[in-house]
This record gives sequence, structure tokens and C-alpha cells, in this order.
Amino acid sequence: MNDGLRIALYQPDIAGNTGTILRFAACLDLGVDVIEPAGFPLSDRALKRAGMDYLEMAALSRHADWHAFEEWRRTSARRLVLVTTKATAAYTDFAFAAGDILLFGRESAGVPEEVHQAADTRLTIPMRPGARSINVALSVAMVAGEALRQLG
Repeated sequence: MNDGLRIALYQPDIAGNTGTILRFAACLDLGVDVIEPAGFPLSDRALKRAGMDYLEMAALSRHADWHAFEEWRRTSARRLVLVTTKATAAYTDFAFAAGDILLFGRESAGVPEEVHQAADTRLTIPMRPGARSINVALSVAMVAGEALRQLG
């Protein structure tokens, strides 16, 4: 597994999105951190359906809660890059580093203020006025794709 770039999902709500992200990450050799509680059992059939046979290839780490994840992250000395609709800096204008963790919030509610404050930087995907958000699996693909492009 790639010891570099990682994807973190904060309390994901939708099994299908998480499965899609796990499949994406498995194909590109990226680790995935799920910060629990999730809105579904991680053994859920929909998760397996979306991830297909790639789930066995996925490098999935589960963290019991935000505090457990933060303790692991700080011990690992990794930069936390939060992707949020509440940021102003575009992800395409940011210089990614190999050890970055790309954090994505819950589909229904994003992340709480405590998580916003803990992030080393906050980025957004620029959208047309009036649009609320892009599906989290597509957002992961866009931002991780740009980070991987930059990192070669």
C-alpha cells in the first residue's frame, strides 16, 4: 500500500458511496480511513455491492471516533486537508504533499466545527452559484486525482 496520500471519511452516511470510494482507493493504491460511527454497518451488503471484489484489495483503517483518528494522525505527523463547501481556496490551487490525508465529511451534514478547526487547511471544489454540493465519491475522485497528478 502507498504510505503517502490517504482518504478519510468522517462518519459516512451512504454505504454505496463508501464502497465506491473503497474501490477507487484500492485501484489507485490509496489508504482509506473511516471515522466512525458510520451511518450503516461496514459489512453492509450495499457497501460490498458498490466495492465489488475490490474490498479485499482496499487498505481500510477504522477509527472508533474523531478523537481516536486525531490521535493517530498527530502521532503519524500527517497534514489534514479538509474538503468542504465552507472553504474559499480551490483544491486546484493547493500544493499537495505525499503524506496528506484528504478528509471528506458526512453526506448529510459535513463535519462539525471541531473538525474544521483541526484541519491544517480547508479546500473547496468551485461550483456554479446555487449548487450545494457534489456527490462525495465524485469529490474524492476529483481531489485525489489532482493530488496524485501533482505528486506524479
